[in-house]
Amino acid sequence: MKYIAINLYQKMVHHAIHEGLTPDDLHDIPTPIDAIPDLNAVPADHFFELHELLDKKLGAGFSIRVGQQMKINDYGVLGLAWRTCSWVGEIFDRSERYFKLLSDTYVFKVEKGIEISKIYLYRDAHRRGLELSNEATFSATVVVLQAMSEKEIFPVSVSFKHNAPIKLDDYHNAFQCPILFNQSHNVISYTTEDLNTRTAKADISINQFLVERVEEEINGIQVSSNKLLTDIKNLITDALPSGIPSVAEIASIVGMSPRTFTRRLSEHGVTFRDLIQQKQEERAIYLLSKSNANFAEIAFEIGFSEQSAFNRAFKRWTGKTPIAYRKS
Repeated sequence: MKYIAINLYQKMVHHAIHEGLTPDDLHDIPTPIDAIPDLNAVPADHFFELHELLDKKLGAGFSIRVGQQMKINDYGVLGLAWRTCSWVGEIFDRSERYFKLLSDTYVFKVEKGIEISKIYLYRDAHRRGLELSNEATFSATVVVLQAMSEKEIFPVSVSFKHNAPIKLDDYHNAFQCPILFNQSHNVISYTTEDLNTRTAKADISINQFLVERVEEEINGIQVSSNKLLTDIKNLITDALPSGIPSVAEIASIVGMSPRTFTRRLSEHGVTFRDLIQQKQEERAIYLLSKSNANFAEIAFEIGFSEQSAFNRAFKRWTGKTPIAYRKS
């Protein structure tokens, strides 16, 4: 049986009440309101049934409206990974990796183009609730990208496989672009330029890093090795949920050529590979000790594409398997 995080189910209930329903109006929902505080997840069928019930009670567009209320924190581990993206479109790369690693269902596929990039949602709807959930997913995508960039980024087109509802006002308000129905795929498209926009978080941290490097050049000083390495390690940690970064990727973020970047690390007696492994090991130990994240989630956060590869690496680092380490 497939499950959906309780946060998403609860969000729908709260927004239904915000739109005027009372708890009595919701007595027939599949997972009762009073059961929500004790749960981490609900069966997927309950989630889709709730979509169907609220669509009937509150009218077409509820899925779009609730999608507009989603926050990054509502997405758990995946949402936390989004927060450390360096550019806006990286959330789709991370989502694609996440679902490959943690789900048997292939959900996202990113098709990058020179001018337009398409994000396919491969989740065929066997019931109306799944169609509505797909709508909510695309609606939430818009607000998440805007939150990350702190800019009014909108898609250039949105396509759904299912039939159009009678009323489209909420759809136009959310997407502000052409919306097509009865299409061959569920697709949301953005300009590639928009997806390459730096996230607000990355702008702050990267700009601070570059300011410090300029200070070095202007004043003829050398920032301590500990400070420089700490900055680079933080950038590596932020990059890992997208997969193990290359020297070129991190060097470009800090405004250095790969050759200069490698030389600076060498001056401090370390290699890029050393730093990658160090941050993977440190982060894995922290998550095993201080969080309830499962092993697949930890593997995702530290750059592995398979849990088995993470298990082998962790035993090589510590002499223990992840499960043995957590028990100890």
